[in-house]
Amino acid sequence: MMGADRGSAVFEVVEITVQRRLGTFSGFMRVVAGIFTRLQRFLDRTGHRYREYNYLGEWHSHPSFSVEPSITDVESMVEIVTDTAVGANFAVLLIVRLRDTDTVEFGGYAFLKKGTMEQLEVTCSDR
Repeated sequence: MMGADRGSAVFEVVEITVQRRLGTFSGFMRVVAGIFTRLQRFLDRTGHRYREYNYLGEWHSHPSFSVEPSITDVESMVEIVTDTAVGANFAVLLIVRLRDTDTVEFGGYAFLKKGTMEQLEVTCSDR
C-alpha cells in the first residue's frame, strides 16, 4: 500500500498493488518482485515528497478467517519494520474480509520499530 500522510495521525491509502498468484486455503506467499517498480512510479508521480507520500505497508484478505493478524502476519510485519534496508519508521497491515455481498470487514494494525503492534481505526470513503 502506498499512501499520503494527512496529518494528525491520519493516513490515506492512495494506491495498492495486487499480487495475482494463488496461495492455499490458509496461506499466501508474498512476492516482492515488481512491487519496487510500482513504488518507484508512485514516488515519481508524487514528486518524491517522502514525508507526505510513501510506502504505508501491506494488505491482504482473510476470506475464511477473522481480520486479526496471524502469527505469520505479525512476523512478516515485524521483519519489514525492523529491516534497516527498508528504513520504515512504521508499517501498516490492512486485512480485509468480504462478509456478504455488500459488507467488507477491515482490520488495521500499525507495527512500530520498537516491536509493538497497535490496532488502527479504519474508515472508507466513496472515492
